Amino acid sequence: MNIEQLGRHILVEYYNCDKELLKDHEAIEKYMNQAAREANATIVTSCFHKFNPWGVSGAVIIQESHLTIHTWPEYGYASVDLFTCGDSVNPWNGFKYLEKVLSADRSESTEVSRGLVDKIKTFGDGQYDQLVMSHKLEV
Repeated sequence: MNIEQLGRHILVEYYNCDKELLKDHEAIEKYMNQAAREANATIVTSCFHKFNPWGVSGAVIIQESHLTIHTWPEYGYASVDLFTCGDSVNPWNGFKYLEKVLSADRSESTEVSRGLVDKIKTFGDGQYDQLVMSHKLEV
């Protein structure tokens, strides 16, 4: 396999979401964990916090990286990051799932390639190729 990037990072803005849902700490955690499953990710743990008087922030740590959310119920807005590594995970599946369950009227997203291998090789200390070989031996 020819690896060009180590990860994919999708930055999402969800607009005109269900304001009551964005206040619901337990529902947001449940939906974020399900978004990780929809992306075919392996959940390690999750941590969510409800702010007073409203708003939720949280992270789902996955074996392949993480998903995070910050909600602003007063604006019907949620900001989500889906950062994944590996070929078996598709963060866009998580994106589509969240768009639906948050009842977003509109969304905007940007995908950023993370850990560009050519840059790592160029700016690194020369150990990248050795690391790749050791990982291939372990598989």
